[in-house]
Amino acid sequence: MAQVRLRGIEKVYPNGFKAVNGVDLDIRDGEFMVFVGPSGCAKSTLLRMIAGLERITGGELEIGGRTVNELPPKQRGIAMVFQNYALYPHMKVYDNLAFGLKLAGLPKPEVDQRVRQAAQLLEMEALLDRYPKQLSGGQAQRVAVGRAIVKKPEVFLFDEPLSNLDAKLRASMRVRLTDLHRTLRDQGQPATVIYVTHDQVEAMTMGERICVLKAGEIQQVDTPTALYERPANAFVASFIGSPEMNIHPAERQDQDGRPGVRLQGSGGEVSPWLPLPAQRAQELDRVLSGTRLQFGIRPEHMGLKPRADGQSTAVAALMRSVEHMGNEVFVHVSLGGVPLTARVPAEDLTVLRDVARGDACTVHLHLSAAHLFDVHTGARLC
Repeated sequence: MAQVRLRGIEKVYPNGFKAVNGVDLDIRDGEFMVFVGPSGCAKSTLLRMIAGLERITGGELEIGGRTVNELPPKQRGIAMVFQNYALYPHMKVYDNLAFGLKLAGLPKPEVDQRVRQAAQLLEMEALLDRYPKQLSGGQAQRVAVGRAIVKKPEVFLFDEPLSNLDAKLRASMRVRLTDLHRTLRDQGQPATVIYVTHDQVEAMTMGERICVLKAGEIQQVDTPTALYERPANAFVASFIGSPEMNIHPAERQDQDGRPGVRLQGSGGEVSPWLPLPAQRAQELDRVLSGTRLQFGIRPEHMGLKPRADGQSTAVAALMRSVEHMGNEVFVHVSLGGVPLTARVPAEDLTVLRDVARGDACTVHLHLSAAHLFDVHTGARLC
């Protein structure tokens, strides 16, 4: 078990491009940490620097209390699982699992014990005599994980290991990997896991904490629930959640002494005025400079019916389209030219039985759950 500490980590390439810009991060002993972000945000580069596969050009990296900047990968106490499983095609599964241990000079009985223990843990005892070409994608992925487990590393590094699997298999492997982490912890063999993905669903369902990256910089590090409910900025708010949060430019406008905002459409149409809860308005008064801001609301905080607790505001809208997702429906509407998406139970669609594209309809916004962001920096205002 090992804590991983990054202090001012930078990566600058010979052409002067700065891929990683002063990352500071503490990853706790035995924690399942997920790096998530869009393509090009440097999450894999950061992982490869931790692994020793990419040279660190600035800052200090500690694993288990040791500074490892100049140590080769084999001396860092890590094991890595790649997107490409890279199994030896001419070796059976047993030999793929045992190969690294044999190279390390471990006694044959210990090699056999570790291999069979990993096979049992991953429920692949029946695969030990097969060759890689005889394995499915999910089975090959388990072998790659098993090859990491037998090394008994202090830190597991996963670089988008599920991206080559179909959606159904990805879902089952997410559960298998998180269960594996908990099982190892329960057996007294806790290991720190750093998992890289571009898929925010993987991040939200697997990570104990999530590190959201953008352009080589950390945007926020927190639990999945905290990221979702209290995003640090508009980027995190839009990246975490599916469908993504509705975020649009707005202007602070008060009417008859009541605080509120009006969304700013691009087509010259005037969007409805949205009242703000009194407490939210008081917070906004302390931090807002000027009247311009960004307004955000999650799709599930918009409905086709009033909330049972009465905490919703009815707003006139125009129907754009409907996406049927089974037990829920994504309803796309326009508020004065501003597109918004609502996420509602399928049974609520009866409200729209006679509503066609372009027709008027009513949506109900839970404005107490809305988010307000700085128009220039994107930082959450209150």
